[in-house]
Amino acid sequence: MAQTAYPNRALRVIVPQPPGGGFDFVARVLAERLSKSLGQSVVVENKPGSGTLVGTEAAAKADPDGYTLLMGSVSNIALNMGLYDKLPYDSLRDFEPVGLAVSYSYTLMARKDLPFNSLKELVAYAKANPGKLTYASAGVGSGQHVLAAALWDLAGVNVVHVPYRGAQAAYQDLLGGRVDVFFDLSSTARVQVNAGSVKALALSGTERNPMHPDVPTILESGVAPLDLESWFGYFLPKKTPQDIQERLRSELAKVIAQPDLQEIFRKAGGKPMALNTEQTRALVKRDVDRWTKLVRDIGIKAE
Repeated sequence: MAQTAYPNRALRVIVPQPPGGGFDFVARVLAERLSKSLGQSVVVENKPGSGTLVGTEAAAKADPDGYTLLMGSVSNIALNMGLYDKLPYDSLRDFEPVGLAVSYSYTLMARKDLPFNSLKELVAYAKANPGKLTYASAGVGSGQHVLAAALWDLAGVNVVHVPYRGAQAAYQDLLGGRVDVFFDLSSTARVQVNAGSVKALALSGTERNPMHPDVPTILESGVAPLDLESWFGYFLPKKTPQDIQERLRSELAKVIAQPDLQEIFRKAGGKPMALNTEQTRALVKRDVDRWTKLVRDIGIKAE
């Protein structure tokens, strides 16, 4: 009976960040298509606060009836597990992935007049001059902060953190030459890189980005065994009935497989994903385990 009756009203997708960012973009593109596929409207609800904590907690505590989904990413599903001593949810215990749609690498950008053209040169200088270089982030505990802190830690160098309230302010100071380097999602970074207003030094993905084919990965640079791609997808409260989970999985998989949707993601600098349920669970678990340990080992704490 549940199978035929579901869904009989609108669904909502909680986005734990304000409108306009990567979370919001992917959530809305998927929601629009999923609503056509399900024959019910899928409403995006932005619930920002405490990084990604407020919205993610709200989704964890929502009725597990298949009508509330969460927009999940590396930051709220994996990084938060290491950043907070008392997290009001457990990513693996409280959520079940529906499907991951796209992943984005990060680009390490340097101010235009910084006298280094590679990550290797920058790290060599930082080793000889501890505390002389600065790196921006969109706030303590943000993906930009954690990735950079992990890189400097693994490379054995001291680069000073300058946290901002959001990426916009970080860009202003990077372009103004007041801060030396900044990691941001490649999709957003490419505007500045293509304009020539910053230098791209490295990418965080496992392979080069077709949009910046001449920019090497961190792994290629040889300074640290580090890679991070921020995936985005839909999650459900764990106790959602199995038949509803399967229905949403099969509908979302059809949406993710649409060639024009994949083209939208590619044009925005993303890498479309095509994983089955087991592969999705394995990837989520791997990143939760790996980043929880790394964040705790480095000692990064959210404010």
